Amino acid sequence: MKAHLVQLDIQWEDPQTNYARVRSLLDTIRISPGDLIALPELFDAGFSLNTKTTCDMNNSTLEFLSDLAQETGCMIQGSRSIFPAQDSESLALNCATVCAPGGKNPVCEYHKVHPFSMGSEPKSFQGGNEVVQYDWVAGNETLKVCPFICYDLRFPELFRKGFVDGAEMFVLGANWPNARQHHWRSLLIARAIENQAFMLGINRCGDDPYLSYSGGTIAIDPMGTVLGELGDEEAVLSVEIDPTMLRDWRSKFRVIDDIKIRSF
Repeated sequence: MKAHLVQLDIQWEDPQTNYARVRSLLDTIRISPGDLIALPELFDAGFSLNTKTTCDMNNSTLEFLSDLAQETGCMIQGSRSIFPAQDSESLALNCATVCAPGGKNPVCEYHKVHPFSMGSEPKSFQGGNEVVQYDWVAGNETLKVCPFICYDLRFPELFRKGFVDGAEMFVLGANWPNARQHHWRSLLIARAIENQAFMLGINRCGDDPYLSYSGGTIAIDPMGTVLGELGDEEAVLSVEIDPTMLRDWRSKFRVIDDIKIRSF
């Protein structure tokens, strides 16, 4: 199984340019049907609180993700902002949207449980209340995946809930600023080790009108070994994911048997 992590210099509130950038970056690598492609948080517009402008009201971002899944034969995890029931008077949802080949509708949508209060996100976004999973199927292999978003990384109870529910990999898209880059790397490695899971962290790079981002997109195996890592450049990180390694480690070192608190 192979995953492609797209580290993007997101153009502010400009979905069409960002769609084109994603396609251009993917054109530089070899992709096979059944692979997983993962994008940063709000890859279509950046971490904008101007939801009346950036929300995917016409489903153009959903259509882009669905079309990309069809064209590549891959599972695609992106992120967009949506209004509940298309109600633009409500607070929006920061939504990880997962599309697979063979259909226009998402196979999974996760609503960011923890809006970033210190970045004023709760003024424009409401939090979700559910940990969800999807099956990544590649040939004869299937891996259970939990999607998460940015600030969720600081709340290990979410990941523990995913682990207890059977997740084998976590995929987290982010706009994580360079001021706390050390936390980004350390927390991702911790989430992988403590849950005996693959951990993919996809960050943006470049600048928006308010912050700078150092990238650092990374893939980590269930033992905490770094499988691959990017610097601050716009690029794609491609890594092999071995489900057998994960299952062998979990069977030998059964942390799950000793968990006392199983929900958040």
